[in-house]
Amino acid sequence: MTTYASQAFTWAPGNCSIKFTHSEEPLILPTKTGPKRAFPELCRDIVPACSLNPFLFNGHLQTAWTAVKYDGPSIHYKRRTFAAEDPGFKGHFAVDCVVAPPPSSGKASDGGPEDQGLRDDPVGIGHTSLPPRTTYFSNDEFDALASDDKKPLLIALHGLSGGSYEVYLRHVLAPLVEQSKNGSVAGLSAGEWECLVVNSRGCAGSKITSSILYNARATWDLRQTVKWCRKTWPNRPLFGIGFSLGANILTNYVGEEGLSCLLSAACVVSNPWKLEVSSLALQRTWLGMEVYSKTMGNHMRSLFERHREQVLENKALDEKRILSLKYLHQFDREVQCATWGYPTEGAYYRDASSADSVLAIRIPFLALHAEDDPIACDEAVPYEEIKQNPYTVICATSSGGHLGWFEFGGGRWHAKPMVAFLNAMARDIDHENLQPAALPAHGPRGGHKTPLEFEPMRRKAYVPSSSQ
Repeated sequence: MTTYASQAFTWAPGNCSIKFTHSEEPLILPTKTGPKRAFPELCRDIVPACSLNPFLFNGHLQTAWTAVKYDGPSIHYKRRTFAAEDPGFKGHFAVDCVVAPPPSSGKASDGGPEDQGLRDDPVGIGHTSLPPRTTYFSNDEFDALASDDKKPLLIALHGLSGGSYEVYLRHVLAPLVEQSKNGSVAGLSAGEWECLVVNSRGCAGSKITSSILYNARATWDLRQTVKWCRKTWPNRPLFGIGFSLGANILTNYVGEEGLSCLLSAACVVSNPWKLEVSSLALQRTWLGMEVYSKTMGNHMRSLFERHREQVLENKALDEKRILSLKYLHQFDREVQCATWGYPTEGAYYRDASSADSVLAIRIPFLALHAEDDPIACDEAVPYEEIKQNPYTVICATSSGGHLGWFEFGGGRWHAKPMVAFLNAMARDIDHENLQPAALPAHGPRGGHKTPLEFEPMRRKAYVPSSSQ
């Protein structure tokens, strides 16, 4: 069941309506101060009114504006390259931890190679070209990271072919890690939060060391990172946020982990949810094909070109065919299917989609969506599944595009509800005393008893030697 709450607003150019969808039997959250809160009520209270740039008056304009170059908030990172522990997904991936700006850079927005820190990977993997304001941890710095502090830690995932440098991501991180007057603490942020970004393999200047790329189901590097965080900082509450493809991956991860999830709460922005639905929607229109799909296809082809030597270790791939591709679904057909054993891109999309994963989530989970998103289309949103799970709430605005939500003056509205949600979860909610919610049964509620059982995380692609 569901309840809807359209936020009241006075009509004006740029003002958006806000709709919440959630279970009729809400999750009850214990608080650190005593009074309990219904999860949907908390979400409605922390989400502010949405007023966007009136000149960007539809989803296409909001989405197109993400391509306009501007600095955005300055976030400095130190990177560590990890070797994958799962032998089935061998290779390396890079994790960027937010750190205090080096003394020489102050509040400068460009950072770059002159920033203090190592420019070469001490692990010996190397990189293609580090993003601005990013250097490597020295081995001594990395070994000194462990602590017993209780600061909340946010683990972020970026969108398709992006990285920790993305402006939409930094708009969320910046208010969480604002520096105190005393500067850094142990080389990391001196703000209330610690934050890090898991870069998909080959993204953000990281180097691919095997033929194994990432995909929309690539939860293995995130899982390893979360376990490392728990071991390194045993007392820190862990939280997650994902954007676009990273939102799909994070949703899948939280569903896969279920009651064993090490995250206390999570949120996602512009999740494409049902990948086949979103892909077919793109192919129905000229803008979808010739602008969005072609742009994303070009980005993935460029990633292949940067790492062609390693990727072509997979002899099932045909370099000439890959270089001739124009659209994202063609790249997925030619590369992802050959890499992961899917017969068609449709089979890959259906298997990697996160819509059913919603039913397995067992931590407070907030999704943010724009109804006019031309890439993560509204018809792909699993509203009915969200109604079935009291742990999940979706907040849908009438406008905002894909990872847009540009306000007049350059702000990004999506950062406000995400930061407010994360702060509420970290400051107010007593996660240790959160009791499992009573979940509605999937399927018939009386009468005929079916011999079948629905398992939302039962994937078609699996490792034969292990249970799913």
